[in-house]
Amino acid sequence: MKDREEVLAIVRQLNIIDDTLFQKMAEDIDFCEEVISTIMEQKIKVKKVVPQNSIKNLQGRSVVLDALCETEDSKEFNVEVQKADDDDHQKRVRYNTACVTANITEPGTKFEKVPDVTGIYISKFDMFKSGKTIYHIDRVIRETGEVQENGLQEIYVNTKIDDGSDVAELMRIFKEPDAYDFKKFPKVSGRKKQFKESEGGDETMCDLVENYAKKKAAEAAAEAAEKAAAEAVEEAKNSTLRLFQNGASYELVRASIISLSDEELQAIYQEATKDEVAPELITI
Repeated sequence: MKDREEVLAIVRQLNIIDDTLFQKMAEDIDFCEEVISTIMEQKIKVKKVVPQNSIKNLQGRSVVLDALCETEDSKEFNVEVQKADDDDHQKRVRYNTACVTANITEPGTKFEKVPDVTGIYISKFDMFKSGKTIYHIDRVIRETGEVQENGLQEIYVNTKIDDGSDVAELMRIFKEPDAYDFKKFPKVSGRKKQFKESEGGDETMCDLVENYAKKKAAEAAAEAAEKAAAEAVEEAKNSTLRLFQNGASYELVRASIISLSDEELQAIYQEATKDEVAPELITI
């Protein structure tokens, strides 16, 4: 791992758009309240925040939410930050907000009582490439053009486009390491200064960066091992196919190739020989 001075230099360059800094910023209700209120252009009172909240769908797949905020009038705001443009982000928002809705709705709740959920997606890139800082996605009846609300809102904000709005000014604080605006955004600026410039904040962020690096290293190692295992299986299948094509018997191949299941061997045998059924295994 890098020495402390190197890690500290990394911390000084962190922005709120980075997961590592955002997860600490989002632990503060006032920070979340100021961000959401600015984006919604109205005062939003947040009473509860769960940063890095992990929830599961019915199949058990986990999703980690950057900041799930509950307001005093029982509405939910899921705020996420994203730097890399490497996925279908609209489907990600759709999936995450669906998980939130299912997770917070009690069994037997009438649909009219299902809580409202707003997904706020803050990205480093202009997702829709239309030169706007903020985009609101509405449900519109195609035939009439009428907007119909169902309790779900999708709002996409980016740090790339500066349209001169308050949201754009807030995004400047998100993307520039030394940007602050204590007059207009005192909670965001104060929280950022706490972690970027105070001695205690530096130490907290250094620990987070180091832990994040270790986590990523472990994930990379696991991914490499999984890839190597998959490649080994693929090579075994190719070798098996060549053996069958060269006339090796089913029993001989089965005895020499132990990394493949009977079902896999039979499928490869059928592919190589065009026989519909693989021979019965010899029982000793």
